[in-house]
Amino acid sequence: MKKLHIHISIFLLALGSLSSSCTKWLDLKPQDGLVEQDFWQTKEHVRSAVNGLYISLTSGNLVSSLFMHGEIRTNMVELSAFTTQVLDEYRFANLMSANTLTNWGEYYRIINLCNNVIDNAPKAKEMDPTFSQEDLDAYIGEALTIRAWMNFYLARIWGDVPLKLTFTQSDDDNLMIPKSTQAQVFEAVVADLTRAGGMVKETFGGSVAMDKGKITKNTVNALLADVYLWQNDYEKALAACDVIIQSGKFQLVPGAASTWLNTLFAEGNSVEGIFELQYDRQQLNPFHVLFRQNPTYLVGNNVYESLYMIDESNPENFDVRGDRGSLDASSGQIYKYQGINRELRKTLEESYTHWMVYRYADVLLMKAEALNELSRGQEALDLIYEIRERANALSFNDLNPSPSDPESITTFLLEERAREFAYEGKRWFDVLRFARRDNYARLDFITNMVTEYAPVDRQQSMLGKYRDPNSHYLPIYFTELQMNKALIQNPFYTN
Repeated sequence: MKKLHIHISIFLLALGSLSSSCTKWLDLKPQDGLVEQDFWQTKEHVRSAVNGLYISLTSGNLVSSLFMHGEIRTNMVELSAFTTQVLDEYRFANLMSANTLTNWGEYYRIINLCNNVIDNAPKAKEMDPTFSQEDLDAYIGEALTIRAWMNFYLARIWGDVPLKLTFTQSDDDNLMIPKSTQAQVFEAVVADLTRAGGMVKETFGGSVAMDKGKITKNTVNALLADVYLWQNDYEKALAACDVIIQSGKFQLVPGAASTWLNTLFAEGNSVEGIFELQYDRQQLNPFHVLFRQNPTYLVGNNVYESLYMIDESNPENFDVRGDRGSLDASSGQIYKYQGINRELRKTLEESYTHWMVYRYADVLLMKAEALNELSRGQEALDLIYEIRERANALSFNDLNPSPSDPESITTFLLEERAREFAYEGKRWFDVLRFARRDNYARLDFITNMVTEYAPVDRQQSMLGKYRDPNSHYLPIYFTELQMNKALIQNPFYTN
């Protein structure tokens, strides 16, 4: 896998250049002229390498990729006139292995940076007597968590994928790595997170930006809860959510129309945020270009009217997540990352709204999902209604499910997740997770969604493909197959 080839000297050069545009709290550069044999000598070297991990999450194409993979196959978006053929093929289930969007290189590049820290940071502990074991463990825990997060995405996007758990230093390393099953990857993710949970910090000493923008124990537990839901291990998912809830460190941002968007997104690092990728004036996000300048993605047809709904009798009664919350109903643009408030938008120079990885609302709804699967319907509904009350969700879309009807609660919960996390890169993964449970007992979640957005002339073809679970995962990019002879193409794309 050539995408995994990162020689350490190249890594240090890249890290040095990335540090020139680092965020406020990623402020340590490696010294000029360092080469492989001179690195991993001090705790500062390790700190620099770990800071480089966070820079890698915001400086490349990762966030654009997370958005695309989470939204493009859903009814939440439409492709604009500025779209490309490769996006069109992805959206309308016409993917082939030559489509560049199937390239997983960005994820493995970050994994290899993590592996570099995990494998080599202990060397600095041997050389630097001021480097404590506690600090070393914390750095390795951060790298383990980011590696787990990337592997979690790989397994949900491609299904069965190679597990690369050691650093690739040169082209001489063995890169003929076969795929592990999705279940095995999930197990490896849990193993990394379980190990990291005992290593990472609870807080970075009162710095809000660091507590929200770096890996903490709460980040680890939020990610664990998510993985456990994919493994159908609801007791463990519930326990992970409860650790976060019982910490007392988080609460929902008030849902007032004048403050919800501004506090949670425009400003960021609110009391609701658990892990947010940090952008600032030195490192802008990609959303101004994606959603406004020459928008690639627009709001899906009827999302506002059918998902959030309208109270025509009372214009002052509206869901704060709807118009001028997540979307702009008048222009059809995605608004969540543009707005300063309901009236003002950010300029290009102000486009540094953070990317939400996990926030407290997600924890509450993951807990509701686990409770519902454990036949504790009323407790699940209490959490769903807590989210709805905060947002002033309209009564028109209240499905009013019975506490004893888990299937109806599931439908209600999936719709509420769509309203709450619109355009946060979660929709496809939510629908797939709910659909695949109990041997795809709710495949209709996927097929009904496809019916909503598929053009009439493509609908039957797309439905035929999506009825095959193998189609829910992407093909392996053709160059990976050429370079790694241990790989085999994903089943749906072999004919």
